[in-house]
Amino acid sequence: MISIEIEKKLKAYKGQQILRLKEQFPAGSITKIYGPSGAGKTTFLKTIAGFTEPEKGKIKVDGTTWLDTELKINLSPQKRMAGFVFQDYALFPNMTVLQHLEYATADSAWITRLLVIGKLEPFATHKPEYLSGGQQQRLAILRALAVKPQLLLMDEPFSALDPENKSALIAELKVVFEKLHTTVLIVTHNPQELDGLTGRELRIQ
Repeated sequence: MISIEIEKKLKAYKGQQILRLKEQFPAGSITKIYGPSGAGKTTFLKTIAGFTEPEKGKIKVDGTTWLDTELKINLSPQKRMAGFVFQDYALFPNMTVLQHLEYATADSAWITRLLVIGKLEPFATHKPEYLSGGQQQRLAILRALAVKPQLLLMDEPFSALDPENKSALIAELKVVFEKLHTTVLIVTHNPQELDGLTGRELRIQ
């Protein structure tokens, strides 16, 4: 179970806004997060991961306190160990596809499985600059999965994929999420694109 109660100031073109959220996410659940641009969807994910700190709030995951502003508890992203798929992929330009996965895990059988899931076996020795946008996006997803995270945060993870590749990847990911019992939060501009994943919807506005 993930319990979150935060207040975070947002820099918005309309002037200052405050993101206020109080939610609980059951272990192994999938939540599709949507809402207007600038509402704080990405900030919400980054706050959970520990990349940004709210002015006020608490985050508790499976009984462990990740954040409590009153008690001055704030675990680093490394200690939170959440998988994160960035909107801009955040790949290492000097690393091949295989090296990205080896950097995250030493489990060679799992790496092989991930390459199959992402249809990247033929591109294992390629660096990001030689991959298409869709291939880079798939690599970003695979890298986040490499550590077998109990919590996976995904920011517009399928935006560069065509409908066919998107459907195929979502079907594969559904199996992986169930096997790992991963709690998944996905920011999307279109919840309908995630119809292959059963889960609740959360609107941030």
